[in-house]
Amino acid sequence: MQLSKMQSTDHQQGTAQIKISILPEKGVLRIVARGKFSLRDAENCYLQILNAALEVSSDKILVDGREVTGEPEVMERFLYGEFAADKCQSLLYRRGRFPMFAFVLKEPVLDPRRLGETVARNRGMVVKAFDNLEDAEDWLGLPIAGRSINAEGDE
Repeated sequence: MQLSKMQSTDHQQGTAQIKISILPEKGVLRIVARGKFSLRDAENCYLQILNAALEVSSDKILVDGREVTGEPEVMERFLYGEFAADKCQSLLYRRGRFPMFAFVLKEPVLDPRRLGETVARNRGMVVKAFDNLEDAEDWLGLPIAGRSINAEGDE
């Protein structure tokens, strides 16, 4: 699979409720996700993201899911965190290290208790969920658009 500047992916021959755009950039693999949450679609999208990360050798993955809607059940949050960590483990075996994952979401898709994040972290994944893009970029160590630093290091 050759990644272009932007790749849009629908799962299950156009019946998927979540669609992703894959945007490889220097230092980060950016993903934009939109649509209605379903566990199956979220897992399929995650596999696409892992494959793209392998292809472009990205150690930092930023998933902007602010346009994903729905209300995941508690068990779905647990299962997604478990699935993500398990699949990331296989990536670890292939590359020798875990990538950093930052997910930017809005409630109710974003769980204020961060169950999925906790499940994945407890299984060794380097992941954090955010409610805004700037904090996610900062956590990943990326330059934040529009921020300039003067000679004294002040913003």
